[in-house]
Amino acid sequence: MTDTGDRGEMSASQRIDDRIAELGDWHGETLARVRALIRAADPDIVEEWKWRGVPVWSHDGIICTGETYKQVVKLTFARGASLEDPARLFNSSLDGNTRRAIDLREGVEIDVEPFKALIRAAVALNGSRKRR
Repeated sequence: MTDTGDRGEMSASQRIDDRIAELGDWHGETLARVRALIRAADPDIVEEWKWRGVPVWSHDGIICTGETYKQVVKLTFARGASLEDPARLFNSSLDGNTRRAIDLREGVEIDVEPFKALIRAAVALNGSRKRR
């Protein structure tokens, strides 16, 4: 796993660590859990910090973002509409032509293996675009 950050500045991974610690409640625990699953699914994932404080995971392009709101931790997949989702993990932003999202509410566990498969499919989709 690598991250983006300028020399002398805090790395993206450090910023995500700080954000998780700052949240300190179920939001932080959930963000930490999905982050670990993303890293496990793709050891070459790149962590970025964009748009004034949004964790982003990329591999040949954006895979997903991890935003926190009062009621949910939202994982938005940049090209989610192009991904197969047999486990029906996507439960938000279902009407768009490009993105799809997973809203995780307090106390809800994500289905680990289908989630990791979704990450790997998103990486493969980004990679197929690169090979053209």
